[in-house]
Amino acid sequence: VQLQASGGGLVQPGGSLRLSCAASGSISRINDMGWYRQPPGKQRELVASITSGGTTNYADSVKGRFTISRDNAKNTVYLQMNSLKPEDTAVYYCNAYIRKNGSFLSSLYWGQGTQVTVSS
Repeated sequence: VQLQASGGGLVQPGGSLRLSCAASGSISRINDMGWYRQPPGKQRELVASITSGGTTNYADSVKGRFTISRDNAKNTVYLQMNSLKPEDTAVYYCNAYIRKNGSFLSSLYWGQGTQVTVSS
């Protein structure tokens, strides 16, 4: 099982980006999925999460600007980021609790990270 994140890049303040993270492998079920970020010199922090039923949770700093969603048929989670600010600059990581085929337990998996830079 692996998570592959994509969609990062350089964007001007006020701009938008859409991150994607696709899970692949021998998957039975995906439970919660989420996005974290790690700004330069700081600790990793939660950005947003979404349950298998679609309930979402956001960090206060991104509420009203970012939207997390998922496509269960594609085993993919998205993060639509609008009105980006320089302080959103970070490496963004996706994660997911995944139950592999033949297993009764879910394990936490992380994607490789994608750089988002907001600068003029």
